Amino acid sequence: MDSMMEQPADEHRENYRGAKAMPFVIGNETFEKLGSTGTLSNLLVYLTTVFHMKSITATTLVNIFNGTTNIATLLGAFLCDTYFGRYKTLAFASIASFLGMVVIALTAAISKLHPPRCARGTQDTAACPAITPWQMTFLLSGLGLLVIGGGGIRPCNLAFGADQFNPQTESGRKGITSFFNWYYFTFSFAMMISLTVVVYVQSDINWAWGLAIPAFLMFCSCVLFFAGSRIYVKVKPDGSPLTSVVQVIVAAVKKRKLELPEQPWLSLFNHIPARSINSNLPYTDQFRFLDKAAILTTEDQIMSNGSTATPWRLCSLQQVEEVKCLLRVIPIWASALLYYIGLIQQQTYVVFQALQSNRGLGNTNFKIPAASYAIFSMLGLTIWIPIYDRLIVPWLAKYTKKEGGITILQKMGVGMALGIVTMLISGMVEERRRALAISSPVGVDSRSNVNISSLSALWLAPQLILIGISEAFTIIAQIELYYKQFPENMRSIGGSLSFVGVAVSSYLSGFLISMVHQITKRSACGDWLPEDLSKGRLDLFYYLVAALGVVNMGYFIVCAKWYKYKGNGGATTTLEIGENLMFKRN
Repeated sequence: MDSMMEQPADEHRENYRGAKAMPFVIGNETFEKLGSTGTLSNLLVYLTTVFHMKSITATTLVNIFNGTTNIATLLGAFLCDTYFGRYKTLAFASIASFLGMVVIALTAAISKLHPPRCARGTQDTAACPAITPWQMTFLLSGLGLLVIGGGGIRPCNLAFGADQFNPQTESGRKGITSFFNWYYFTFSFAMMISLTVVVYVQSDINWAWGLAIPAFLMFCSCVLFFAGSRIYVKVKPDGSPLTSVVQVIVAAVKKRKLELPEQPWLSLFNHIPARSINSNLPYTDQFRFLDKAAILTTEDQIMSNGSTATPWRLCSLQQVEEVKCLLRVIPIWASALLYYIGLIQQQTYVVFQALQSNRGLGNTNFKIPAASYAIFSMLGLTIWIPIYDRLIVPWLAKYTKKEGGITILQKMGVGMALGIVTMLISGMVEERRRALAISSPVGVDSRSNVNISSLSALWLAPQLILIGISEAFTIIAQIELYYKQFPENMRSIGGSLSFVGVAVSSYLSGFLISMVHQITKRSACGDWLPEDLSKGRLDLFYYLVAALGVVNMGYFIVCAKWYKYKGNGGATTTLEIGENLMFKRN
């Protein structure tokens, strides 16, 4: 492994640079998250209050921004693994994120970069000064820089930290475990600060100062990151891992007319390079059309070391099985798309529900910022993880005889089921909020002229806590699935796949919201998603998302039954639904 390092570890440094580098990496992570987390919810508030955008317009823009940032991680992971390496990718992305935050802060600090305030007494957002093309261009340039930064930082963060330790030694393995523990601790700490202190300054004191804080913290992140540059272990890129995938597909197409042998695991060409970092895979009978890429013909040439001289006509069985691993993951990945739509609603429309609810804290005059309610989902996630890991998993393991209690796909199934329950609870809470806003409001919002429901916004906490627990199952299981099921030389790309799923779901969410808005506003029952939620039926929209989740759950069960784990040619996973959700491994 040392031959792959620009700064290899010497014989006296068993754990590479880990112990020395971890404070720099962890500190960089903390400041970066303080500067960037919790922005989606407050970005909605910022766009509607400072730029006078309608809630539909602001929600669509935030969905596009979130989706583009996440889908950019795939490009970032590819460029990282193929050309630049993780250090250079993180360095460039960190600078881009800092510049993006500076641009966004300037839109609030400089009056010419945002529309003038609404005239005193103006209640209709549409009557307020509109954003100019120049102001929109400057705003989008800042968001574009944040997209570039997020596309490089997100797929490389964890992997770069793990690179600092030697996984071949006991101390190195312990160091990796310690790093992950501290990583998630700083994530929780940063989220709590960002969703409370930073959001309060932004929405209740001054937007310019509130947006300058993340920019300053991102600057600290960059300084700390570059301060540790001399002691980092920097893994060199090992060429494009996608080339082998394309070669298998091209070779299979070229040999599509050939017949497969009766015992392909014995007859197909299967040269494995001595220096390959990928684990050897057994033959599986799925996607058999790809096996044709490994059929040896008279036109194919073999080199003296046993490898193929015509890689675009002949591929090894190992290469074919690696491509099968990727293809088997795709249906599982697709099943998470509708799940993420429900998750996105808890980050967007919950903000508008909070704005139109009683946000007062007890008998005090203090009002909890609407964007800060997202902290409940984070609390649900962080509190549940240790309970699940330390108490529930050991108990389950006694009965299932599995190290993790249940399998990866079973975890995803539980999370998806909880997501459906979350949307049902969300619909019921919105029904009650809307009824009290009509019958017994506590006041009228001076800016939007909508009734404020007497229902406490804290009633949004149960659904947010539940979606946090749902995330602890589904998203962590997804990350684990991609890491373990992808070939070793494609793990950065595998790590970006969950972000790409969020990206696609963001676009689907925006499309679904726009479609429901356009269809229902022409119907007899009226628009489900108007500016004043009390005049709409957001509860029915939540029930619609829950129904889509039920359909998606059925699709996931079929995919999980068909799925075969990497390295297990005969193993499949089946799910059975009885009185309780039960899982069984064949």
